[in-house]
Amino acid sequence: MKIRFSEINTVSNYISFLRLLLGIPIFILLDYIKIDYSYRIILVSLYFAAYISDLLDGYLARKFNQISEFGKIIDPLADKICVGIIILKMYLISEIPAYYFWIIILRDIFIFIGGIIISKRIGKVLPSNLLGKLTVTSIGIFIIIVTLETDKNLWYYNLALYLSLILSFASVAGYAIRAFDIIKWKKNETI
Repeated sequence: MKIRFSEINTVSNYISFLRLLLGIPIFILLDYIKIDYSYRIILVSLYFAAYISDLLDGYLARKFNQISEFGKIIDPLADKICVGIIILKMYLISEIPAYYFWIIILRDIFIFIGGIIISKRIGKVLPSNLLGKLTVTSIGIFIIIVTLETDKNLWYYNLALYLSLILSFASVAGYAIRAFDIIKWKKNETI
């Protein structure tokens, strides 16, 4: 799979790259959330900026017919790195339980490594699917709830926590089944 500069040099890919860079101020500002509540509001604003950029890059790629193999890599990678940075820092500052950190991080590692293996086998990058997008959205909602210092005994805190965990397991299973089907299909196609 070759990637040409023209595939990289698109507005949608630059937006994805900017989302990647948003992880830096988010990582730094998370250190201050126990000092002043205003940092929590700033962080939620940055989360929404990242979310809007995720919607915008996909919309622009489709609108200007700039969907590329590089875009299929940088967009979910930016999501995974942003979420990973937030989850890591929240774990380090004891805002989330250790099991949550490990489940989310291992999910992303499995999907990332699996994506590389599949790409090498079939020669192209698989786009994200609906289950993956729903999982990231549920993780994002949980991150917002935690950032806003919600009481851990409230029903919506626990709903967001367990829903994002269930979807994380489901998305890994879904990606594994999808990968198996695609490899099987590709193998039968060459016979």
